[in-house]
Amino acid sequence: MSASTTLPAPAASPQPGKKKSESGALAAYLGGNMKQYAMIAALVVITLWFQFDTNGLMLLPNNVVSLIQQNAYVFVLTIGMVMIIVAGHIDLSVGSVVAFVGGICALMIMQWDVAWPVAVVLSILLGGIVGAWQGFWIAYVGIPAFIVTLGGMLLFRGLAIKYVGTTVGGLPSDFNALANGALPNWLGFVGNLDAVTVLIGAVAAGGLAVSQIRTRRELVRNDLRTEPFAAFVGKLVVGIAAVGYLTWLLANSAGGMPIVLIIVALLVLLYSFIMNNTIFGRHVYAMGGNLPAAMLSGVKTKRVNFLLFVNMGLLAGVAAVITTARAGSAVAAAGQNYELDAIAAAFIGGTAVNGGVGKITGAIIGALIMGVLNMGLSITDVTPEWQMVIKGLVLIAAVAFDILNKRRGK
Repeated sequence: MSASTTLPAPAASPQPGKKKSESGALAAYLGGNMKQYAMIAALVVITLWFQFDTNGLMLLPNNVVSLIQQNAYVFVLTIGMVMIIVAGHIDLSVGSVVAFVGGICALMIMQWDVAWPVAVVLSILLGGIVGAWQGFWIAYVGIPAFIVTLGGMLLFRGLAIKYVGTTVGGLPSDFNALANGALPNWLGFVGNLDAVTVLIGAVAAGGLAVSQIRTRRELVRNDLRTEPFAAFVGKLVVGIAAVGYLTWLLANSAGGMPIVLIIVALLVLLYSFIMNNTIFGRHVYAMGGNLPAAMLSGVKTKRVNFLLFVNMGLLAGVAAVITTARAGSAVAAAGQNYELDAIAAAFIGGTAVNGGVGKITGAIIGALIMGVLNMGLSITDVTPEWQMVIKGLVLIAAVAFDILNKRRGK
């Protein structure tokens, strides 16, 4: 009798709960990643505003190429600066190091008869030596990075003035092409589009899709936490669309794929892998998140700090080569405020002021925001002093948003 009177549960009743659970998970995911998506939204809004305000000049293909070439040094320096800040340090010397190393690079080519490819390698190594010098005082002597790099800012600016002096110009065109040139178009054109650029863009989009799908499958296989499926699909679609649109713009430009963009892209991929998939990267995050706990867990903090500043020096050497090639000459005044640009880009891109949190890709978004502001304000004839005011306000707003978001999450 009891069996006959027991009613089965309605088949449709679990479904609304499931949908509610999925929507709740998506809302929680978006809320937890508000900073990241807010910065992407800010980049889109700022770009569209300047596109409207300049009557379409902002996103002309040749202007996009100029944006990449003019801000390549910011991208490179920001990669290293993120790692430094995540570990709980700061580096104020990178602009002066760029001037010093760039000047020595030009002297090697023009006065010491060193072949420019050799000079490029030696310049990057010189940057690494500078980083090792500063890293020694920070890691093994225990002087705060702020003090050491402040001293380095003065020291290497003085050396640049001493040894470079007046402008060292007349650099070879092949060397200058590192920052100003594009990949040769070996494949001709697809309609009006540069075929080499189209091919690289297609490979990049495909690589992005494969890597994201593979990563998600690996997380699911190991029963680890993953983002909601809707967020995953949305992020992948937007990423592929962004790569496709950038490819279309570059393929329509006068030269095609900029060489310096390939350099920056390879560095972003390399350092994203290092920070996300290596023991060294985990140690950097651990030190910034909780230094005493990292030391108790066996992290060799002195070695990690030393290597961080060696790496920053190497990247400053790369930025020095790019800056010198972009200008076609070396001057002692090069690199002014470069350290401020890199630090601002890191913070705008979501790197925590107190360390422990930050991503290479987020910092690149921050660098793009700085670059778009620089170009957009220049096109609209905003005077330099007001450009500085606006960029300063953007930096303060980004850090304030980060702090308020953390308080809201507690």
